[in-house]
Amino acid sequence: MIDVALAILPIFAMIGLGYVIRERGFLGEDFWRPAERLTYFVLFPILIVETLAGAELAGLTVLPMAAATISAILIMTLVALAARKVLKLGGPGFTSLYQGVVRMNTYIGLATAAALWNAAGLTLAAIAVAIIVPTVNVLSVAALARFVPAGAPSTTQVAGRLARNSLILACLIGIALNLAGIGLPPVAAPTLDILGQAALPLGLMAVGAGLDFRVMREAAHPVFAATGLRLLAMPAIAALTCWAFDVQGLTAAVVILFSATPTATSAYILARQLGGDAGMMAGITTLQTAAALVTLPLVLTLAT
Repeated sequence: MIDVALAILPIFAMIGLGYVIRERGFLGEDFWRPAERLTYFVLFPILIVETLAGAELAGLTVLPMAAATISAILIMTLVALAARKVLKLGGPGFTSLYQGVVRMNTYIGLATAAALWNAAGLTLAAIAVAIIVPTVNVLSVAALARFVPAGAPSTTQVAGRLARNSLILACLIGIALNLAGIGLPPVAAPTLDILGQAALPLGLMAVGAGLDFRVMREAAHPVFAATGLRLLAMPAIAALTCWAFDVQGLTAAVVILFSATPTATSAYILARQLGGDAGMMAGITTLQTAAALVTLPLVLTLAT
């Protein structure tokens, strides 16, 4: 566990650095919002394209990996619905709890996979992103449409949002370049490599800059419930689905890794735009990110 913790600690140090820089006022909102957009829409997709375009995809058990990952998400959907009744949550509150349970932080997942398992881990992590991002986006929007009807987008709007999602497009482009045998041209490859290296540190600092420990006191019970379900129950379910679909070795470890990351910071934006409980969502994101410093090394040690 010590080796795993030492590999993960620099990732959370970057998150902490972003939090301190924001809290000290060294860089204000006029920096962090554009930085997050740059990371999400440019640098992060570049990292995924570069990783998948040059990866050795032959022999990877993608279908069982996808089945295990999606099954875990669907099972946790049922668990979240049961938790709603226990916690007696209204529609907006439930949608934030749900996003806190099923969404994952791609920055932390990719950075952790790269730190622990190098190029092989990063390749599997990029494939995991290709599986998880469309699945959780569809389910999260569906939950908001069902439980917050006033903020529900149309089916066409949902389809358009997915079709324009930069991470999904990056996964498709990277896989297409790989399968076509084209790869990346000589000049493009090193250029994209330099840009891709900037994605994770800037993305992790942006995660830290978005933390707000003051909001955790609001709706404490749902915040703690979402944290326990996400960081402990979700990886346990993922381990079971990996066993059920015979997903083993590094592939299983990556599935469990992504199931054990805190929720995505973009969940707050979705909650705010579509009528979810944005305050609760901010509290869930903050507590999960802080708690993952302890739970993530523990889960990965047990998984490997």
